[in-house]
Amino acid sequence: MNILIWPTQVFSILCKSHADRNVYPSAGVLFVHVLEREYFKGEFPPYPKAGDSSNDPITFNTNLKGYPDRPGWLRYIQRTSHSDGVLYGSPTAEHVGKPTIIEITAYNKRTFETARHNLVINIMSTEEFPLPYQAEFFIKNMNVEEMLASEVLGDFLGAVKNVWQPERLNAINITSALDRGGRVPLPINDLKEGVYVMVGADVQFSSCLREVETPQNQLRCSQEMEPVISCDKKFRAQFHIDWCKISLVDITKVVPVHSNRPDLGTGVLPDIGEYNPPSESLKSRDYFADFLITLAVPSAIALVLFIILGYSMCCRREGVIQLVHHSSIQKSTKEIRSMSKNREISWPLSTLPVFHPVSGEVVPPIHPDSYETTSMPLMQTQPNLQSQIQIPQQQSSGK
Repeated sequence: MNILIWPTQVFSILCKSHADRNVYPSAGVLFVHVLEREYFKGEFPPYPKAGDSSNDPITFNTNLKGYPDRPGWLRYIQRTSHSDGVLYGSPTAEHVGKPTIIEITAYNKRTFETARHNLVINIMSTEEFPLPYQAEFFIKNMNVEEMLASEVLGDFLGAVKNVWQPERLNAINITSALDRGGRVPLPINDLKEGVYVMVGADVQFSSCLREVETPQNQLRCSQEMEPVISCDKKFRAQFHIDWCKISLVDITKVVPVHSNRPDLGTGVLPDIGEYNPPSESLKSRDYFADFLITLAVPSAIALVLFIILGYSMCCRREGVIQLVHHSSIQKSTKEIRSMSKNREISWPLSTLPVFHPVSGEVVPPIHPDSYETTSMPLMQTQPNLQSQIQIPQQQSSGK
């Protein structure tokens, strides 16, 4: 376990992964645990096939022992299978005195080997933490794994120290913007997800941090414009802070809200006796009568309707008239169709006799008398005309 101590007593707990390691974070202080790939590589047995074992893809799975997920205050992130995993979070006073055993399982995706270790987190209680004055910053140009690096986090706390001038300063929590409902940025122009960083101090907020509460800056924030902050230049070199999203909280003035929770009880149902299944000697039921009723009732209704319809159509005057009228229409239709088959059809003009342009003789029609006139086209194509008509040759004057 490594404790970072800055000139203003900045506390942040960092530790590296070890098998069955006990760590002792404090409530109200940021806890970071790095799962190093290099350490777990030695836990895997040698792979018989040739390959670059130094670049094996390794992923981690973390969960509370006996449960499928981690505690609510503990988060985990690993961007790629070739980067280290990080456990981070901020335990509260509710978790003091309760050892938390985290099972860490490493998977080698090339050899399909696994290694498992336990991390025992013993949360300690201190009177110094949490500090009474807490400020939360939203940094737009950082991802959470970049901000968890000790060097970057130390630089940010150093910039906050220059602005705030506290005697004690520590990081309380770090949260990704995606966990607050933010959107995944597009992979262009090196856009970042953004990260919320909460820090605590033992002195009142500085005038620079209070500038965002002025009416002018509140108006600019409502118009989606950047507020004018005098100390922004101390962060701008490395951290782009959205000052409209800064949150300043004095926990000494926060009124605790106590909700009356109902008594959950013991969780054991009252004893209402044993379950008595139905007796095996049940009487058999005859469904034949139900079957007859199911068929007889619809059949009787259909028969009554058929009789009523037959009486209306055959026995009443209006029905007889409709039947006679329908019969006469059918007879007329058949008669018209028979007449249309026997009528003579006038020949189209293209099929009448024509005069030969050379001899002047009359050329007979291009069809025989027995040709089916109903299927004859109105216009004859030139190839058909040449194949069906042979033009007589002009005889010489000597013959």
